[in-house]
Amino acid sequence: MAESVRARKLAERIQQVVATMLDRRIKDPRLGYVTVTDVRVTGDLQNATVFYTVRGTDEERAGTAAALESAKGVIRSEVGKQTGIRLTPTLEFQLDAIPENAAHLEDALRAAREKDAELAALREGKDFAGDADPYKRPDEDDDEDEA
Repeated sequence: MAESVRARKLAERIQQVVATMLDRRIKDPRLGYVTVTDVRVTGDLQNATVFYTVRGTDEERAGTAAALESAKGVIRSEVGKQTGIRLTPTLEFQLDAIPENAAHLEDALRAAREKDAELAALREGKDFAGDADPYKRPDEDDDEDEA
């Protein structure tokens, strides 16, 4: 359990360092509007996966991926300096799919709301095919037998 706490703290520190580096030190023109969303470090602290999002088109995302790949060594060096651990983890940059997944969910929810509105419009002014309450109650059956 101590390793997972250590890995989590290292991941948080790496996220801060990478975000600062991308904001202030990396001046690649291919680098778009990047947000570092998460960092995950393996239990042995040897590998770190940096998840990021990019605003823009697919071309801008591809350019940002290339810029991050070319700046990986400089960023890793700075991570090593600022974390102070003996072995600096290797960095892997991975585009985060959360915004696309959220957009798909929003589309599905919008379609469900539209279908619900259509069904509500069709139900407007309609009555039940049978009685409003189709269930017979025991006390009602007794009344019918006596009459």
